[in-house]
Amino acid sequence: MNIKEKIEELVEKIKGDPELKENFMKEPIPTVEKLLGVNLPDDKIEPLINGIKTKLDGEDLKDKLGGLVGGLFGKKK
Repeated sequence: MNIKEKIEELVEKIKGDPELKENFMKEPIPTVEKLLGVNLPDDKIEPLINGIKTKLDGEDLKDKLGGLVGGLFGKKK
């Protein structure tokens, strides 16, 4: 399993489903195990979860900054 590819795949699934994202934020380990269809030891799944959280946080920050920058430099009325 290529971890980087799996992180990207899971991030896309989680971003595209608000309920899934909420479940991931509340209970990341069971949510990821359900998505993978496999029960992994915590020490094996933690790097995957950390990678997903980092990507999701980065996307959220990018969206927030995009809105802020767009508001600051948006078209004048």
